Amino acid sequence: MLVVQNAIVSEDIKYIKFCCDLQKCKGSCCVEGDAGAPLEREEVKILKKLLPKVKPYLTEKGIIEIEKNGVSDIDFTGGLCTRLIEGKDCVFLSYDGDIAKCAIERAYEDGKVDFQKPISCHLYPIRIENYGEFIAVNYHAWDVCKPALVQGEIIDLPLYKMLKTPLIRRFGEKWYQELIVEIEENCFD
Repeated sequence: MLVVQNAIVSEDIKYIKFCCDLQKCKGSCCVEGDAGAPLEREEVKILKKLLPKVKPYLTEKGIIEIEKNGVSDIDFTGGLCTRLIEGKDCVFLSYDGDIAKCAIERAYEDGKVDFQKPISCHLYPIRIENYGEFIAVNYHAWDVCKPALVQGEIIDLPLYKMLKTPLIRRFGEKWYQELIVEIEENCFD
């Protein structure tokens, strides 16, 4: 384990090679699973506010589910998460051909909103757990991401480099630079 400020970081972040391969996985992380993506309380407010601008990117089923039950739900741990359609697709799902993508991110890329997507989605396959005094930063292994592991090995892209932008978004530039120092000085091959 690595320690960076108040975060305990799994060394997997250095050793796991990872690069999303949407042509192979088809965006399964937005479709599979037993709960929606974890949300911060503030993100629920943001999603409600952005909804009118994101709505054109949503599926009809997503719109119906949001209008009926809202943008968020409570998962099995008692935490906030994105709502699911019939226990499967995220309500913020958008299709680009046969590839599932994030409607929020598509609106962001088109300049319609200034919020890219929930931080848990941006950081995936890293998951953050808050334990009061410290934060755990761990790799979440999932079969649907096997193509990303293959692609990551091919291009030799460690997880911490692939996720540089979301790690900086979540923890800040100084934290990320400290992470680099920890990886270079305290991880042995």
